[in-house]
Amino acid sequence: MAEIKVPELAESITEGTVAQWLKQPGETVNKGDYVVELETDKVNVEIISEHSGVLQEIKAQEGDTVNVGETIAIVNESGQAAPAPEKTEEKPEAPKAEQPKAEQQPEQPAAEEKAGGQRPIASPAARKMAREKGIDLSQVPTADPLGRIRTQDVESFNPNQAKQQAQPQKPAAASKPAEQPAGGKEVERIKMSRRRQTIANRLVEVQQTAAMLTTFNEVDMTNVMNLRKMRKDKFYEENDVKLGFMSFFTKAVVAALKKNPYLNAEIQGNEIVLKKFYDIGIAVSAPEGLVVPVVRDADRKNFAEIEKDIMDLATKARDNKLALSDLQGGSFTITNGGVFGSMMSTPILNGPQVGILGMHSIQLRPVAIDAERMENRPMMYIALSYDHRIVDGKEAVTFLKRVKELIEDPESLLFEA
Repeated sequence: MAEIKVPELAESITEGTVAQWLKQPGETVNKGDYVVELETDKVNVEIISEHSGVLQEIKAQEGDTVNVGETIAIVNESGQAAPAPEKTEEKPEAPKAEQPKAEQQPEQPAAEEKAGGQRPIASPAARKMAREKGIDLSQVPTADPLGRIRTQDVESFNPNQAKQQAQPQKPAAASKPAEQPAGGKEVERIKMSRRRQTIANRLVEVQQTAAMLTTFNEVDMTNVMNLRKMRKDKFYEENDVKLGFMSFFTKAVVAALKKNPYLNAEIQGNEIVLKKFYDIGIAVSAPEGLVVPVVRDADRKNFAEIEKDIMDLATKARDNKLALSDLQGGSFTITNGGVFGSMMSTPILNGPQVGILGMHSIQLRPVAIDAERMENRPMMYIALSYDHRIVDGKEAVTFLKRVKELIEDPESLLFEA
């Protein structure tokens, strides 16, 4: 017998939740096969078997919390099936003379397989969404030619309609009354996913432990928009990636961090850890919640390399394919609420980091050019939230002012070390 244990996931992750078993007891397992999907605080991880044989026993059920190193399943390396399936083979031999029962015997397992024994083909994000909403994936229709269930299929699925269709078969279980608290208003309770709980806990923890303060400024985006408009076609031809605003802001943030190093730091006990690297986290909205994948060594990359990294990380986040290594070790974070239309906000720190820059939507506003002239300019409010325990107001304002200056004169970014 061989054990399947929860492997080392990451330095800061010690446990996970069993999201879904990909193999069931009695099924053949080959070395390297995915056996179970674990939901961690950051990403979903599929655990492989290090042994070949038959899955003999599952020791942790879906929804159970398991620790790193804990045994969650047993594989019989002899290749023999579990005792349970052997008993089912003896049943057809008992009623030899009764032909109708013999015909009914194979139909029953087939119905069970259709109902839930066979795992529906679905993306990890769709499976996650279905679990959170309590939806049976076998009941979800899809227009995909391969029968793969996607997140939009789960979102558009009407569970009430499915219950009505199942009502003639199971009248007692089909109509489940909605919860109605005092006042008679209908509500729906949805269990928070492990990741959503982690996001909630960490955001509250940061606000309770850090002396968080936010300072604001506004940026005239005229020059960077003109430069982008002039260079974007050639940039795309040469690099096969679009020239966006994020690369400009990433470059500006790195330059400003070099002048204000305490914003590229963290507190450990009674010590300040100044980081000599510039791994910039980019906040991305994913189906399971906010994630912050990291652009590594942003100070050593050009505009095209930064844009490619951001595009790849955003795609992986939307497809629920981020690895733990994509999310670890950031030194500073940039979040862009402008993509959702936010005009101004106070971003919350991504602990243990001590600084986060918030970008917002670009809007035409009248700007005084001099004492006699006014012009409508594309303006963006930017916000810097910082931990006042180690970052003074002077340094925070200086940092934000430097970002403003570099964006308003984007060619100067070429001369920043």
